[in-house]
Amino acid sequence: MGPKLPVVSCNVVDYSAGGACVELNSDISLPSRFELLHGGTKKKCRMVWKRDRRVGVAF
Repeated sequence: MGPKLPVVSCNVVDYSAGGACVELNSDISLPSRFELLHGGTKKKCRMVWKRDRRVGVAF
């Protein structure tokens, strides 16, 4: 697996300057740190919580 693979589809539930809540489209395991692509912007983030398919991330 390369550093930018695989791409995981998600829906952004909430987005702020310091983080976001995203809902995954499938039950997939995410690494603790990854890049989020939203609205043409890439943000390096880290997972701070996970509940079912929703994940909270901090930028």
